[in-house]
Amino acid sequence: AAEWAAKRIRVNAICPGSVAGPRIESVYANKAKLRGVEADVVRDEMLGKTSLKRFVTADDVAHAIVFLASPRGANISGHALPVDADTHALV
Repeated sequence: AAEWAAKRIRVNAICPGSVAGPRIESVYANKAKLRGVEADVVRDEMLGKTSLKRFVTADDVAHAIVFLASPRGANISGHALPVDADTHALV
């Protein structure tokens, strides 16, 4: 961000958590298979470790991008924006 600021270019990163969809469902299915449990068990455990108790959607990520690219995000640069339903408990 500091390198590009003189050219009026802002640099930010969107950091999505588990985005709902086929890819994450496959991850949960594979983890469940390794443990010998149903995928719902793994999904519920992961969901239980987010404070918002929901998964991120592709729309959530898109809305964050649109916000940062809009005039309302004009003074935001050099930041990583988590869009992850607060998954700090996953670690």
